[in-house]
Amino acid sequence: MGDDSEWMKLPIDQKCEHKLWKARLNGYEEALKLFQKIDDEKSPEWSKYLGLIKKFVTDSNAVAQLKGLEAALAYVENAHVAGKTTGEVASGVVNKVFNQPKARAKELGLDICLMYIEIEKGEAVQEELLKGLDNKNPKIIVACIETLRKALSEFGSKIILLKPIIKVLPKLFESREKAVRDEAKLLAVEIYRWIKDALRPPLQNINSVQLKELEEEWVKVSSAAPKQTRFLRSQQELKAKFEQQQAAGGDADGGDEEEEVVPQVDAYELLEAVEILSKLPKDFYEKIEAKKWQERKEALEAVELLVKNPKLESGDYADLVKVLKKVVGKDTNVMLVALAAKCLAGLATGLRKKFGQYAGHVVPTILEKFKEKKPQVVQALQEAIDAIFLTTTLQNISEDVLAVMDNKNPTIKQQASLFIARSFRHCTPSTLPKSLLKPFCAALLKHINDSAPEVRDAGFEALGTALKVAGEKAVNPFLADVDKLKLDRIKECAEKVELVYGKKTGGAAEKKEGKPIAGRTPALSGSVADRETKDAATKPGPLKKAPAVKSGGPPKKGKPAAAAGMGSAGAKGKKGPESKEIFESELSIEVCEEKAAAVLPASCIQQLHSGNWKERLACMEEFQKAVELMERSEMPCQALVRMLAKKPGWKETNFQVMQMKLHIVALIAQKGNFSKTSAQVVLDGLVDKVGDVKCGSNAKEAMTAIAEACQLPWTAEQVVAMAFSQKNPKNQSETLNWLSNAIKEFGFSGLNVKAFISNVKTALAATNPAVRTSAITLLGVMYLYVGPPLRMFFEDEKPALLSQIDAEFEKMQGQMAPAPTRGISRHSTGGGDDGEEEEQEDVGNDVVDLLPRTDISDKISPELVSKIGDKNWKIRKEGLDEVTSIINDAKFIQPNIGELPAALKSRLNDSNKILVQQTLSILQQLATAMGPNIKQQLKKSIPVITVLGDSKNNVRAAALATVNAWAEQTGMKEWLEGEDLSEELKKENPFLRQELLGWLAEKLPTLRSVPTDLLLCVPHLYSCLEDRNGDVRKKAQDALPFFMMHLGFEKMAKATGKLKPTSKDQVLAMLDKAKANMPAKPAPPAKASSRVVGGAAPAKFQSSSALAEDSGSNSMEPKPDPKKVKAGGVSSKAKGVQGKKVLSKPNLKEDDDKSGPIFIIVPNGKEQRMKDEKGLKVLKWNFTTPRDEYIEQLKTQMSSCVAKWLQDEMFHADFQHHNKALAVMIEHLESEKDGVISCLDLILKWLTLRFFDTNTSVLMKTLEYLKLLFNLLSQEEYHLTENEASSFIPYLILKVGEPKDVIRKDVRAILNRMCLIYPASKMFTFIMEGTKSKNSKQRAECLEELGCLVESYGMNVCQPTPGKALKEMATHIGDRDNTVRNAALNTIVTVYNVHGDQVFKLIGNLSEKDMSMLEERIKRSAKRPSAAPVRQAEEKPQRAQNISANASMLRKGPAEDMSSKLNQNRNMGSHSETAHTVPREFQLDLDEIENDNGTVRCEMPALVQHKLDDIFEPVLIPEPKIRAVSPHFDDMHSNTASTINFVISQVASGDINTSIQALAQIDEVLRQEDKAEAMSGHIDQFLIATFMQLRLIYNTHMADEKLDKDEIVKLYSCIIGSMISLFQIESLAREASTGVLKDLMHGLITLMLDSRVEDLEEGEQVIRSVNLLVVKVLEKSDQTNILSALLVLLQDSLLATASSPKFSELVMKCLWRMVRLLPETINSINLDRILLDIHIFMKIFPKEKLKQCKSEFPIRTLKTLLHTLCKLKGPKILDHLTMIDNKNESELEAHLCRVVKHSMDQSGSKADKDTEKGASRIEEKASKAKVNDILAEIFKKIGSKENTKEGLAELYEYKKKYSDADIEPFLKNSSQFFQSYVERGLRLIETEREGKGRIASSTGLSSQMEGTCVPASTHAVSSSLGNTNGEEVGPSVYLERLKILRQRCGLDNAKQEDRPPLTSLLSKPAVPTVASSTDMLHSKLSQLRESREQYQHLDLDSNQTHSSGIGTTLGSPSSAAANIDDLKKRLERIKSSRK
Repeated sequence: MGDDSEWMKLPIDQKCEHKLWKARLNGYEEALKLFQKIDDEKSPEWSKYLGLIKKFVTDSNAVAQLKGLEAALAYVENAHVAGKTTGEVASGVVNKVFNQPKARAKELGLDICLMYIEIEKGEAVQEELLKGLDNKNPKIIVACIETLRKALSEFGSKIILLKPIIKVLPKLFESREKAVRDEAKLLAVEIYRWIKDALRPPLQNINSVQLKELEEEWVKVSSAAPKQTRFLRSQQELKAKFEQQQAAGGDADGGDEEEEVVPQVDAYELLEAVEILSKLPKDFYEKIEAKKWQERKEALEAVELLVKNPKLESGDYADLVKVLKKVVGKDTNVMLVALAAKCLAGLATGLRKKFGQYAGHVVPTILEKFKEKKPQVVQALQEAIDAIFLTTTLQNISEDVLAVMDNKNPTIKQQASLFIARSFRHCTPSTLPKSLLKPFCAALLKHINDSAPEVRDAGFEALGTALKVAGEKAVNPFLADVDKLKLDRIKECAEKVELVYGKKTGGAAEKKEGKPIAGRTPALSGSVADRETKDAATKPGPLKKAPAVKSGGPPKKGKPAAAAGMGSAGAKGKKGPESKEIFESELSIEVCEEKAAAVLPASCIQQLHSGNWKERLACMEEFQKAVELMERSEMPCQALVRMLAKKPGWKETNFQVMQMKLHIVALIAQKGNFSKTSAQVVLDGLVDKVGDVKCGSNAKEAMTAIAEACQLPWTAEQVVAMAFSQKNPKNQSETLNWLSNAIKEFGFSGLNVKAFISNVKTALAATNPAVRTSAITLLGVMYLYVGPPLRMFFEDEKPALLSQIDAEFEKMQGQMAPAPTRGISRHSTGGGDDGEEEEQEDVGNDVVDLLPRTDISDKISPELVSKIGDKNWKIRKEGLDEVTSIINDAKFIQPNIGELPAALKSRLNDSNKILVQQTLSILQQLATAMGPNIKQQLKKSIPVITVLGDSKNNVRAAALATVNAWAEQTGMKEWLEGEDLSEELKKENPFLRQELLGWLAEKLPTLRSVPTDLLLCVPHLYSCLEDRNGDVRKKAQDALPFFMMHLGFEKMAKATGKLKPTSKDQVLAMLDKAKANMPAKPAPPAKASSRVVGGAAPAKFQSSSALAEDSGSNSMEPKPDPKKVKAGGVSSKAKGVQGKKVLSKPNLKEDDDKSGPIFIIVPNGKEQRMKDEKGLKVLKWNFTTPRDEYIEQLKTQMSSCVAKWLQDEMFHADFQHHNKALAVMIEHLESEKDGVISCLDLILKWLTLRFFDTNTSVLMKTLEYLKLLFNLLSQEEYHLTENEASSFIPYLILKVGEPKDVIRKDVRAILNRMCLIYPASKMFTFIMEGTKSKNSKQRAECLEELGCLVESYGMNVCQPTPGKALKEMATHIGDRDNTVRNAALNTIVTVYNVHGDQVFKLIGNLSEKDMSMLEERIKRSAKRPSAAPVRQAEEKPQRAQNISANASMLRKGPAEDMSSKLNQNRNMGSHSETAHTVPREFQLDLDEIENDNGTVRCEMPALVQHKLDDIFEPVLIPEPKIRAVSPHFDDMHSNTASTINFVISQVASGDINTSIQALAQIDEVLRQEDKAEAMSGHIDQFLIATFMQLRLIYNTHMADEKLDKDEIVKLYSCIIGSMISLFQIESLAREASTGVLKDLMHGLITLMLDSRVEDLEEGEQVIRSVNLLVVKVLEKSDQTNILSALLVLLQDSLLATASSPKFSELVMKCLWRMVRLLPETINSINLDRILLDIHIFMKIFPKEKLKQCKSEFPIRTLKTLLHTLCKLKGPKILDHLTMIDNKNESELEAHLCRVVKHSMDQSGSKADKDTEKGASRIEEKASKAKVNDILAEIFKKIGSKENTKEGLAELYEYKKKYSDADIEPFLKNSSQFFQSYVERGLRLIETEREGKGRIASSTGLSSQMEGTCVPASTHAVSSSLGNTNGEEVGPSVYLERLKILRQRCGLDNAKQEDRPPLTSLLSKPAVPTVASSTDMLHSKLSQLRESREQYQHLDLDSNQTHSSGIGTTLGSPSSAAANIDDLKKRLERIKSSRK
């Protein structure tokens, strides 16, 4: 046992590896205990065992292995890293555990496997188990099967992949071991539980006995859907749900998750594809053509056998299909026809969608063949066509079906109808749009009236099915003319129909999000349905139909929808109606004269050929009058024009007569029914005159009129032919110019290009340069319509000419063809709409058909084809060269090119690369030569894409060019459909992959929708993301966002399910990234004919269907794809509006008109959108990154109210277009205010999308727009609605965390502006939410912003309650990021400054560390709590009690509504009480002013004149006075408060008149006692506006040379007048708060000292009035507030170096005045506060510092004040020091003690014992005790918080008395800090006591001082108390800086010496006292930063002040009354002059 002890000592992990099994056993046991004990799944312990777990399960000792398995299970269950061991452990379990005899071992092994699946490693486990099935040991196989079964039964088919299991099942059934077979049977039953019948086909071929047994077992399986019972770690919420259900007693509402998925398994998916092409008999193609029918039969039977395989491998089946089609169509033996049809059906079923490409070839043949009578043939054909239908869409084969509907053979008609009926069953309303229904219904209606009963029956059935599928609403319009009997019959048929998709009429497709309901036909998998949905509107039919139908507009009149190829028929139809008028028989000249005589005056006819030109002219004038008065019906046009053409006719020599004559022709053509016959009479003459200098324009006018009457194509042809049949070059060039213009006006519809081209060629060859130039211009215009193909006609011109043509084309590149403005309205049959619609179509078809196409099929001879395939490459090259020249010669070719495609195809993989390149260039040529027809021809049979994988760069480039050339002709959709693309991507060729992905990345963003087959590429895209080749990876990443743009994030994420876990994580991360960069889809064009601009011009030249697809396969659906719009789609209203929009502009083409408004006001649009969002009809705007459906929804909502062209820019994939859109929006902001406001919700939503762009320029532009937008909104007094705020603010707050400073700054500025249009308290909630972000920068910025809100608006902004908000903020003190911590601390300090110690209560418990940080920060900021921005609402004068902080908390704090000009109540309808705060409107951006050399622009809303009288009537239902602010809340002035707010806001207007009017209105209110009360609550606001205006006058108006100075005096008088009125009403005057009074006094004193005012005519008068006003302010205001304000003002003015001594002097005079008032007012004053202010003053200005002042006034003023207070209150004054925290900081207490004592002694009253005690206490103590005790006692006091001052005083006394006493020992043990504290304290006391002796017996300053002015030749005080570093100071400081800068620059320095600088606040006191209102706005958290920097002294010695006679300053009140009357009179005068 000796060695036992050895291993016992080892650590666990080493024991587990020990060579002794016992040691290992012990190790496993301990490991098991350890694993169960470790709580943290991420503990480092786990990693130690990573490499060992495999050994745990594969231990060679059976006993140890069991324990090892238990430990391993515990490990997998608990360890975070266990997933890394999956592969090796699972493989160990399979190979070493499943073969163990012990059942327990197997059980544990199975549990371990299941546990791995639970921790998301299912795929790896499944892989190992499937490998185990190949093991030779049957035990292992059985155990593996059992494990798979168990896993499937617990986790379900969603997690366990069934396909690989089903693949091996048949093999397991063949096993020799019975155990394996039995286990396989159990597994098959389990699989059946999950996928039901989908399992049958794969198991069809197993032994019949086994199959029978299985069938028996399957019958027993319950039909209820199985449920997952065990869940992955990521599915915990599902698990919880499942457990609840279990607890609630079973499956109440079933596992929704699974139910969606389970039925979706499609048997087809589980099958293995079989390759059959190679298995065809070798002689198959010979036999099938054999003469003997038996041989043909053999060949077909061989095929039939092969196509029985249910799933076929994709390949090239073209040849096979071709021969089968031939048999069906041509074979005489009907048995073989049936057999071939069966083969086709088998092919279609086995290939599914891959067969779609051949469908078009086969369907017509089968339909024709329905003429056969034999039932078995008909049945075979039916089965074939039905199977084929499922591989394609109804849309794709509709043309073929419609073509046979008119066949003479009734059987064909019957079968076609029946086929339609069966096809309809597979449709849904979305895959059966009206555009398809219309042609089908039209054809079927003929059938139900057919003579053959069977045709009628089939017709009824088909119509009934259509009715059932599409719903009555869709079908009824087409059944309008059907009589009732037939209608009933149709309805009866509809009842009987059973649909494949279950009976869902109405929006079934939308509801199911495009998923088919599995069931009836497993063959129709999801993607087919999806594709049908999308294709629905793409292929046939008149292009403009679909959008009209889709958007819910009224069904249009007009021609029945023609299928795509019938465009030209449409054109002919159009000419139909007027053909009877356009030609008429020629009349003889006699008849004409007769007719003309009937309508023309006789004199006129006689003078027609007079020899005197004047008579002829007179005749023409009469002729013209007569024509003008004639009715259309009675005008004989031909007769009249023949009269005009009569001699002298067009040979008229006098130009005036000629001009008239031509004008009359134009009139006749316009006003009469002008026929082509008439036109032929005059055209010759017109063309002859068109080049005439004087008459040319009239001739052109007449030609245009004729073109309107007889249509341009005919007129143009005639005119051009005539012009070129004569020699006059001027006429030729002018005719061509006319034609160029005419084409622009009439559009290109119906023009015969060929006819012109020959003439243009003649013109190009002309010698006259003007003719050539005109021809080139005409070509340019034609190019707009025809596109690049036009150039091909001129390629053989001379190079010089060709370059001119190219230059002209170049100019036209990128321009849109203008919308036709003429020639539409008159002759269209179905209203303007239709005409244009048809015309659009014509252009599409005509331009393509115009080009003369040559048939080259005869030139593609068999010899040529064999040459191309020759063994010798030179001969092959010759063949290719021949082809090139054939195509070159032909230019445009017809689609039949014989065997050429097959020959070229084989050349694409030629070993000679030069030939490959040549082949590619031929294919490119072919594409251009054949045009859109190339689609049917080649796409499938030529694998150009494969060539993209070539290793040679130049070959790849050529291949890419070819692919692009083809795609241009066919549209991208053809390329994306089917599996070709995904098959190519699957190939692991890096070149192929990167080229293909690059190509897709370029093309996808331009498409508006794509076939769902794109989804098939996604798995390969993911493998490309992890490709070995870096370029492939990069290209894949680039393409990712564009895939996502079409498929949506969800689908893409779902597709990652099949990836390996490591790959999955990586790919998901990339998807998230791509989601952020995902571009929006291109917006659907408003017109179907959207032409691709610029380089993609060939698109202009395509058949209508191609045209539709080119701009993105689906250019007619405004809503691209039902799947993309969640339940119910977009609200029907939005769709309706959009639909109407498309219809309402019949003749505007897409892009021409950018002139209109960009925002269209839709009445109640915004309200409706909000309702929709509330009612969950549309998605709520709430996401982490914007998904497709949000963008789509926004696009749809915008389409009705945003200009189309702007919307295209806004939703463009390219950011530069977003910038363009923003620029346009900025440009239109001012001009379209109402529009902006009506679409504001949408604009803000769109801007939130821009926040997710990564492009900085877009972001900057967005923020710039937002700033302007919010400025506009606040000017308009708009209020953000909740909906707008919640869908915008959270996303704006995300951007606060941007790394770039500029952006953060902008966002903060925007947040500030938001508070003007959205209540701060609500903003608070959003910003609070922002502090929870993961981005630390964002957290920090949000916290700072919260601080600012509290600072500006007081505690009331804190939501939901201050307590909760503060607790939330305080959590961030412990943040791991330093900036966040600081921001949190600073914010709380700000709150502390507003709110005092109460903060600690509100915050609640903080950790010790956080608390100490906070206390330290508060100490350092040394701010005093009462510096609240609003002084905690001092409406009422406080009595001299110290109200507890709590009580002040309960008082009404500042109402935040102030921020929005107190207009919040507009929204709420409540009259919220408004207290005084500072409106942010009145912020000035002073930095800007300082740098701005120009004028300062102040924008204020224009004044609205309110009648205030009716407002004060008892208001019950206020009548809103409407201003057009927005179409929404117009109850703007519904209450008095908001009216007053409004008027007050205008007081500060930059426009003098506005301001005067506002002041006049307020004055009127103030002077009527009954109404003055209304101003209550608005006083601060009014005063702030007033001193802002004073400041504005001082800084801007006075400096403005242009302004009439009388205006300024008027404004001054108004301001002073209304203020005097205010300060006469004591109740109102008392409402003014300290901060506001301080700023007001500042403004008034500055005004008194403004020398520029004295220079004005009435300046003296103004200054006298100000004097009077100041006296009023001092007397009537709340005495506490005004005293406090003056003290602060004095303190500031002494601190500011720039402030003039005169300023301080006047402040002091005001203080003296107050001192004189004290005896009356002492009882109403809150002495605690005043003493606090004095304390702060003395703290900043200790006595020594005051003594340094150049004037002794400050110190005397202070002493006088204190002395008076002491005299009035006596010793009680000492009870009022309660608000001072640390009395030792200033000498106040000592001073008061001295004064009190002094006055006691003087008055001889008995000495107050208490006061003496202080002095004698120390002597007593000293005598009583030992020295040490005394000192110990003293130091104890100094150390305690409360008595520290007392202790220091005692220590000082003690040291004085016992100067030799040694206090060293007491200091020695203490900290350095304490020692220096004590020394400092003693020094302070010393200086204080020293000064005591010198106090004069000041009994107050003698009253005479008040009137005299103390001469002060002092310099400006240059006390330089440092400004805190980086802190923002009040605006006054900046204005001060501005002032100094002005002086430096020598601006208006005329009286520089006399004029004191404006403000007082250059450098902040270390403790800002009462925050003045502007400080409140501006003091930001930065004030709390520690490092202080010395502010640079601004030495203003030049600013020596001379005492000017301000002796009058505080004039006696006697003149007050006179002054007031005077002012009032003047005010009246001003008002009357205004009116």
